[in-house]
Amino acid sequence: MTRSIRDDGRQDQDRGAPGGAPTLTRRSVLGYLGATTAVAAMAVGLPACGDDDSNHRGTPTPTPTSTPTPDQARAVAARDVRREAAEMAYVRPHPAQQTNGDEERYPTRIGNFSKTLPHNDLGEVDPAAYDALLVAVASGKPDDFEAIPLGGTAKLANPQGGLAFDLEGPDSHALAQPPPPRFDSAEIAGEMVELYWMALLRDVHFVDYDMSTDVAAACTDLSNLSDFRGPMDDGDVTPALLFRGSTPGELIGPYVSQFLLRDYPCGSIPVTQRQRTPVPGIDYLTDVASWLAIQNGQAPVGAQQFDPTLRHIRNLRDLARYVQADFPCQAYLNACLMLLAMGVPTKPGNPYKTSTTQSGFVTFGGPHLLGLVSEVASRALKAVWYQKWFLHRRLRPEEYAGRVQMVVSQRADYPVNADVLESEALARVQQRNGTALLPMLSPDGCPTHPAYGAGHNTIAGACVTILKAWFAEDFVIPNPVVASADGTTLVPYVGGEALTVGHELNKLAGNVAQGRNGGGVHWRSDYPSSIRLGEEVAIGMLEEQKITFNEESSFTFTRFDGSSITI
Repeated sequence: MTRSIRDDGRQDQDRGAPGGAPTLTRRSVLGYLGATTAVAAMAVGLPACGDDDSNHRGTPTPTPTSTPTPDQARAVAARDVRREAAEMAYVRPHPAQQTNGDEERYPTRIGNFSKTLPHNDLGEVDPAAYDALLVAVASGKPDDFEAIPLGGTAKLANPQGGLAFDLEGPDSHALAQPPPPRFDSAEIAGEMVELYWMALLRDVHFVDYDMSTDVAAACTDLSNLSDFRGPMDDGDVTPALLFRGSTPGELIGPYVSQFLLRDYPCGSIPVTQRQRTPVPGIDYLTDVASWLAIQNGQAPVGAQQFDPTLRHIRNLRDLARYVQADFPCQAYLNACLMLLAMGVPTKPGNPYKTSTTQSGFVTFGGPHLLGLVSEVASRALKAVWYQKWFLHRRLRPEEYAGRVQMVVSQRADYPVNADVLESEALARVQQRNGTALLPMLSPDGCPTHPAYGAGHNTIAGACVTILKAWFAEDFVIPNPVVASADGTTLVPYVGGEALTVGHELNKLAGNVAQGRNGGGVHWRSDYPSSIRLGEEVAIGMLEEQKITFNEESSFTFTRFDGSSITI
């Protein structure tokens, strides 16, 4: 198995099929031991892999027999499959891990996440508390995590989750993300300007973007930035591109993916995707006192207020609420149920697509697929939790906005890039609220774990990869819809573009990411590398699961960078 260098500098597997999509053949790492080999090994009482079994504590060696039973042969074969999967994981290289250097660059830790630790009145973390966090992540000892001082009642969100091993797919430490933008960079300033505009435009409906003068102002402001990485048309942000991602299909059709709008069956229960949405015009943490209290881990004052009418997703506030309240794989389980109900064809590599005597169920059927979507989500979280807590510790947008507030109020001299300080977005936020603090969707602000990588986005990348590997990506979704003006019903989409399964799944991942940004809890740059991290988790899991199937099968799908891969 050879290696190649990806466009982001990371190593990737060249899965070896010249002249077409790269492939990974069944049992390519070790070569599978057939039944004859297994039986022969059993006959002399040796481990089937031919190695010294003393290193496998708890693995009993079968009793020697001249005529091994089928059960004994099966036991050896089962152990061989597990060892082969373990070896497959073992030979994956562990890439070099890089950070953006902010933690070393700023002794006050202004460029890093510190929510729930004690802070001074500028919002700078107590040095001893942050050092205790560093001691814990360096040692990995549970007692050291228990010794981290907190500023209030809020707790750190499970940093030890990043140390958990997994029994399938890549180890969390075997994956890498490129460094996020530096604290002093024009890129993070551009991202902050976009987040200010997202907060300002939370209640503008997506279908009204073309008519909104505020949206036009946002497009002009973002277009004038020196380093904005969102989609553009010949150097300009337009209403049709505003707040969108850039994976294949995300720029086609309505803003909201069909998978967040359409009805679907959950068993015998028909489900309509209307939700409780927050009351328009109410934002939080816009004054320094409440912002500082939340940074110190104190309980929020008051509760989020909700509209009594259930509505479909119409705007960023609605979308942000969806990804504030969802469970990890919810959107993708829903999408899976929709795809099954629509009768979307499976890929040619599904062995039961052409079988005349069998249908898939336990393998290559609905239960298998639904299980995969749930499985991969938990593995994706372990991978991204290592990146969050043990490498990057990137600050959240609400923390960065606090730095901007201290600069504009002349209480501190932080190296905040001029692009954000001179933006129209900042001026409007200050005019509306009297501070430069980022208006948050909920009174408790962002989660109590670092921003990068993004958990929602990594899960999105992993689950969407599973769905694209399973279903025909070029299938055109019939009768597309958008939310009505008041969000209470769905109306036909009349834009004319064909909306395919693959593109709408990519858009679903993008919607989840931009919804998190719309709530003020993530950055644009948290998205692309995190969905690719999730994609790698899903690929590794599919690789290892493939050797467990009796059927000959393959998975071919389009990656988020537009390239094709076959497993």
